[in-house]
Amino acid sequence: MIPTILAAAVATADTHVHFADLPLRPEVFTLGFFTLRWYSIAYIAGILIGWWYLLKLLAQPGAPMARRHADDLVFYATLGIILGGRLGYVVFYAPEMFLHPLRILRLWDGGMSFHGGVIGTSLGLILFARKHQLNWLRVHDYIACCVPFGLFFGRLANFVNGELWGKPTDVAWGIVFERTVAFGLTEPARHPSQLYEAGLEGIALFALLWFAFWKTKARYDPGKLVGLFVLGYGLARFTVEFFREPDSQLREFAEKTGLHMGQWLCVPMILGGLYLILTAARRRVRVEPIAGSQSVA
Repeated sequence: MIPTILAAAVATADTHVHFADLPLRPEVFTLGFFTLRWYSIAYIAGILIGWWYLLKLLAQPGAPMARRHADDLVFYATLGIILGGRLGYVVFYAPEMFLHPLRILRLWDGGMSFHGGVIGTSLGLILFARKHQLNWLRVHDYIACCVPFGLFFGRLANFVNGELWGKPTDVAWGIVFERTVAFGLTEPARHPSQLYEAGLEGIALFALLWFAFWKTKARYDPGKLVGLFVLGYGLARFTVEFFREPDSQLREFAEKTGLHMGQWLCVPMILGGLYLILTAARRRVRVEPIAGSQSVA
């Protein structure tokens, strides 16, 4: 089956868009030893726009914290994203880096793991909530509504970097990426799986959470919004992985287990999301706004 798809993709590669012909480069600019990458811009944009949207959410009745908490919260969340995302990548995808600890600090070497970022951010939010004596689950609900911004920009950055491409295909929108096969072999057209993920994890997931927050009373059921997020992300990522090429160092793992590492990591997210959604109603209590500025009253 796979050889047939590969042969068809190679045969039609000349009719597809070639990534090399697109005006895209990983670097925004370079000044001496400093290089600004689109991947860094994606993280900054996701955090800043997420912070702006969080303030909009906190201005609605029943917010779990005051606006004055937002700046402190962004610090904890950012720290969790960076530390958790990087350590998650090392643990799940490149454990050999532990033998060379300095490589762990090179964030551009391999990248970040979203699942690790989720764990790191969750731990950061729990510490933040305990420090300010807030309901940590409701804080998670509000943050979950902001995460799709970062996911959207992050996946676009993956596309600009020409990384994490999909499997060979002959669909009309397939793209011929560079250096996806051994030197000397013809590059096949591939699924632009980065854009699939940007659409599902970014746009579609944001739309789901926007509707749940603004058009229903989900924010009054602790855990429902974060449950929708982890379930929605888990299903989206699990589905797109069928169109995505597994990481080269984990190709054998995928062949042996029948699923990619990313799919296995999504299974507890899907189950956990379902649990949070189904049990949210029993956690519902009368919600009073946290004492603070009038914007949360």
